[in-house]
Amino acid sequence: MKDGINLRIVTVAEHILNTHDTIRKTAEIYGYSKSTIHNDVSVKLKKVDYDLYLKIKAILDANFAEKHIRGGEATKRKYEKRA
Repeated sequence: MKDGINLRIVTVAEHILNTHDTIRKTAEIYGYSKSTIHNDVSVKLKKVDYDLYLKIKAILDANFAEKHIRGGEATKRKYEKRA
């Protein structure tokens, strides 16, 4: 069981590393909750593969910093469709 969880953690982390997807999008793709993906890549990954964790942390920090911009763009598209 533990090997399966470790495989999931590394698989999800490698996906984020290759695509720079957000946690929400990654959760959608793999069929897990956002909480599970977040816990996997921010807590459990540190114990499984620390070097990969550092790379993922940089991507997640960048995604977090851009979050307000993505939200603004989504709102803009929403209201452009109504007009």
